[in-house]
Amino acid sequence: LKPNMVIAGIKCPQQASVPQVAEATLRCLRRHVPAAVPGIVFLSGGQSPVDATDHLNEMNKLGPHPWEVSFSYGRALQAPVLAAWQGEETNAAAAQTAFAERCRLNKLARAGQYARSMEQPD
Repeated sequence: LKPNMVIAGIKCPQQASVPQVAEATLRCLRRHVPAAVPGIVFLSGGQSPVDATDHLNEMNKLGPHPWEVSFSYGRALQAPVLAAWQGEETNAAAAQTAFAERCRLNKLARAGQYARSMEQPD
C-alpha cells in the first residue's frame, strides 16, 4: 500500500506536530488496513525531506505494527540531490553524497533510530 501521511493542508494555520502526524496516520491505518497487507510505503506528499523522514521515524518508534512501515519517497529523496547538483557536472559527487546521506537517514527512520540532530546544516 502506498498512501500519504495524515498531515494538515499547506494553508492550515495550525500544522500538526510530528507525534500528531504519526498517531493520526497510524490510527487511520489500523482502522482500515488489514494485517494481511505486508507493507505500507509512504509517499512524501510535498513534505520537506526532513519532515518526511521525521514522520516516518516517529511512526516506526510507535511500533511494532502488523505491517512493515517504510518509504517510497520521490521528491523528498530528490530535492537535496538536485540542490547539490544544480545542473553542473562538477557537482555530481556532491549530489551523490547528498543522495546517499538522505537514504541513510531514511534507513534509520525506517528502524525508528533517526533524530533531526543527524541532519547536516545547509
